[in-house]
Amino acid sequence: MPDVKITIGGREFEVACQDGEEHYLRAAAALLDAEATALASQIGRLPESRMLLMAGLMLADKAAGIEEQMRALREKLAAQEKLIEELRNRPAPEPERVEVPVIPASVVENLAEIAARAESLADAIEEKAGR
Repeated sequence: MPDVKITIGGREFEVACQDGEEHYLRAAAALLDAEATALASQIGRLPESRMLLMAGLMLADKAAGIEEQMRALREKLAAQEKLIEELRNRPAPEPERVEVPVIPASVVENLAEIAARAESLADAIEEKAGR
């Protein structure tokens, strides 16, 4: 077991840890040191045990807040997953019926007759103009 020297609140401590865990120990110590340093700047010099207790409580408070946020996010995620599952299991909607207006046959016939007359008039004009 390696011994690691860490600094918390300006004080050095020697702590043992498992092989390969040194990085995690230093990271945890850095978090505790940040809280202890903040305490020291606000309150001043504290006895070692009080400083470590207060810094630990401040970290625990932050961790509790994060856990509460995670709980709320898990609940929100579960609700969204349930909604997605409900939407997936919902039967397909009935096809929408679209009615297209139909032009009555008499109107079609009248338009065809008008078009034929217009073409006839155009031909007659072209003949007279071409003379």
